[in-house]
Amino acid sequence: MPWVTAALISAFFLGCYDLSTKHAVRANAVLPVLFLASLCSASLWAGLFALGRWAPDRVPALCWVAPLTPGQHLLLLAKSALVSASWVCSYFALKQLPLSLAAPVRATSPLWTLSGAMLLLGERPSWLEGAGIALTLGSFLGLSFAGRAEGIHFHRNRWVWLLVGGTALNGLSGLYDRILLGHLGFTAATVQCWFSLYLALLFLPLALGWKYRLWPRQEFHWRHSIIALSLALLVADFVYFDALRQPGALIAVVASLRRGSTLVAFAGGLCLFQEKNGLKKFPAVAGILTGIVLTLLGRPR
Repeated sequence: MPWVTAALISAFFLGCYDLSTKHAVRANAVLPVLFLASLCSASLWAGLFALGRWAPDRVPALCWVAPLTPGQHLLLLAKSALVSASWVCSYFALKQLPLSLAAPVRATSPLWTLSGAMLLLGERPSWLEGAGIALTLGSFLGLSFAGRAEGIHFHRNRWVWLLVGGTALNGLSGLYDRILLGHLGFTAATVQCWFSLYLALLFLPLALGWKYRLWPRQEFHWRHSIIALSLALLVADFVYFDALRQPGALIAVVASLRRGSTLVAFAGGLCLFQEKNGLKKFPAVAGILTGIVLTLLGRPR
């Protein structure tokens, strides 16, 4: 399929992931949701990994998991630790915040990736990136004013700050992905496979702590959206990597199109969860998306 189409499909499934996540954690215990969702992804990749070892001719090249050294396993374990911290912050925040507010905040992840690239890799923003950053930050401020209509004051709401922390960690994960895939030569399937397996292992102690009531906790209710969020993220990432591997695919355009997931989540929050003040939030959402597009299009080719 054309890479532009693949990027749009990835955006749609990423938006479905946000909607499924909101449904899964709403009035529900978060830690079991995290563990079971990661377990779904890990089970699928474990099956592909085993099939690749026993019948390699039956596994598509895109899904082949390369053998790793102990040092390489540690690198992927570090990625899983980074993402697990991001997800814990984001899921707890998403449980408490309207999706029509949370999704635009999560869309700012590329800005954190750019900030990390500037600090750690010595990159400098172009004028287009600078304009995108300014527009995104200004729109974020506008979104905070819209949030006040729902009694959510960004500067003193702990869930907003938790979401910002989770988004920042996700941005750093994107920077780490760039190092793993672009500089260290890992394949996408290898990263996804071991990242999923290690993520389930990292969430296991938290799930056991919840089960044995080592701290005050909320009751857990099984929902099929737990499977849906896991599968939606797998599809979104797989199609995203497929788009990037095609000749002529532009990473900035693909990443910009992928941010369209925010519109899916925003519309879903209003329609499915009956969230309010959509018209007041939309200009800020549009501004954030425009700022992200400018930032990504300003990246060197």
